[in-house]
Amino acid sequence: MMRISLVIMLFLSGLCFVGAQNSNSVKTKSIRFISTQIDTLFQDEISIRAIVLDQNKIWYAADKNRYGFYDLKSNKKFENSIAEGASKIEFRSIAKTLDYIYILSVANPALLYQITKDGKKSQLVYQENNEKVFYDSMQFWNEKEGIAIGDPITDCLSIIKTIDGGKTWTKLPDNKLPKIFEGEAHFAASNTNIIVKGNNAWIVSGGKKSRVFYSPDKGNSWSVYDTPIVQGKQMTGVFTADFYDSKKGFISGGDYELPNQNSDNKAVTNDGGKTWKLIADKKAFGYTSCVQYVPKSGGKGIVTVGASGIYYSADGGANWVQFSKDPGLYTIRFVDETTAIAAGRNKMIRIRFK
Repeated sequence: MMRISLVIMLFLSGLCFVGAQNSNSVKTKSIRFISTQIDTLFQDEISIRAIVLDQNKIWYAADKNRYGFYDLKSNKKFENSIAEGASKIEFRSIAKTLDYIYILSVANPALLYQITKDGKKSQLVYQENNEKVFYDSMQFWNEKEGIAIGDPITDCLSIIKTIDGGKTWTKLPDNKLPKIFEGEAHFAASNTNIIVKGNNAWIVSGGKKSRVFYSPDKGNSWSVYDTPIVQGKQMTGVFTADFYDSKKGFISGGDYELPNQNSDNKAVTNDGGKTWKLIADKKAFGYTSCVQYVPKSGGKGIVTVGASGIYYSADGGANWVQFSKDPGLYTIRFVDETTAIAAGRNKMIRIRFK
């Protein structure tokens, strides 16, 4: 009797083990999309390269002094502008905290504004004047600590940080930052030059040299890794990056002046950015402006926008399908695992993946 009971217990344990295995596989299984439904949220004479999701609002930073949001619940757009004399300000970086939205301009002078959540009030919290200044991307680790990256002014990275929720920003001293090569810089293509996960930060560069700068401690120390992405000219290199977790990441870009060139323009890492391997070389899209992992896809689902339109991979970047030929989208963010918002030249759209 004991022997029979033992056999039954082992059998039931085996079933539980198999059930657990199947349950885990369901949780991490990537949904394979086969089509999309695209809705235009608004159209205007506008250039949008930076968006951020804040509950039911999609905030955007744009050209001609403008910023605003589209409310997905009310289906209404709100827009405002920064009155800064006669100057034309182009905002290409945006980030959020619980209390505020932050937008950062490119070119000289660099202007970083704190925006109230109703969009009606703005306050200048950082300004930098230098003929070489050009900020590319901004992110927050948490409610207090944030970071922004700009093109090099000296012979090292150009980084500012906040530790008080964005109220004040401080430029990191050169002796705490890694050196850059002559002709190495960053691209303000889609606010994806910086990726933050936990305490980690990754910054990507392009131009004469295209590398990944990694910090495990919110910018206090840095390591630098080479990439196989095309480089050597001013408009080549990594334009965009995303990490699914602390290990799995994807970089892309290419040659902005040869937008159809699809070789040496996409690579993956499985060790946190230390090593990169070209993937789908001479296949799928050319120049890429923005890449994003599909949420809850186990790092298998990836979507890109750029000169070749909207592309999607269900297997971590090995194979791709084109869902749109629209070359006018610059940036994209997921609302959930089947819905994304994209924006670019003269519009913002919603993409439902099916």
